[in-house]
Amino acid sequence: MAITFRKSFRILPGVRLNINRRSWSVTTGGGRGPRRTVSSTGRRTTSMNLPGPFGWRKTTRRRSG
Repeated sequence: MAITFRKSFRILPGVRLNINRRSWSVTTGGGRGPRRTVSSTGRRTTSMNLPGPFGWRKTTRRRSG
């Protein structure tokens, strides 16, 4: 069984700092609107809960080179 580390801090209303062993990310929004996450690894995610058992997510990565 692997040992994992993950911690999330609320730094402002609607803004969270998420830390794990390899990277960190900042999440804004949520509630009734879209949620945006930007990671130190270059990943950007926009997600939103939709009515019923539906959800929507779009993830992009920063290109290197």
